[in-house]
Amino acid sequence: MLRKKTSSIHFFLLFVVILILTWSLIKPVEGYMVLLVEILPSVLVLIFLISTYNKFRLTTVSYVIITLLVILTFIGGHYSYSKVPLFSWIKDYFDLQRNHYDRFGHFLKGSIVLVIIEILLRKTALSKSKTTNFIALCITLAIGAFYEIVEWASAKIGNEGKVTKDFLGMQGDIWDAQWDMALLLIGSILSLLFTKILYKDLKNLDN
Repeated sequence: MLRKKTSSIHFFLLFVVILILTWSLIKPVEGYMVLLVEILPSVLVLIFLISTYNKFRLTTVSYVIITLLVILTFIGGHYSYSKVPLFSWIKDYFDLQRNHYDRFGHFLKGSIVLVIIEILLRKTALSKSKTTNFIALCITLAIGAFYEIVEWASAKIGNEGKVTKDFLGMQGDIWDAQWDMALLLIGSILSLLFTKILYKDLKNLDN
């Protein structure tokens, strides 16, 4: 009964994701090339999760986190991260120097540490401990650093054209990569405070 209920929640999350993805594909503000480079990683992750759902099913906590993050990406891809309306309004209202949607996104991406903890607990010999949390934190930062390297490489290969600039989203800040990594770290550390919720969901999964 519990498994059937959780499956219904998972399919509802998938429905919401597909709905937002469909919306993002309708007349993206900066064109389809910018949209493609922004959302492609999330789309590939979704395809992988759907294809492996029956073989390896994550907890609802992990699927909620992934849902929020891919929706974040789809919204950023539709508008481009530097032009998301709500954060442009915040920028103007508080007289900020930049649109902070991308930094908000990196902060939230820290929550992926909980997904990594789940995978480590279920696919390795690691147990619930501070060591496992630290390893997951390191992996999260490594993924973030790899993405920053991809952005840097795209600037070199793309000769800093419009698509590349929209993808980078630096908005003139030479410390953008450092800010992104710092906020990812803060988001990851704060997310570790919610490991008990993940453990509870893992226990339900075992039952």
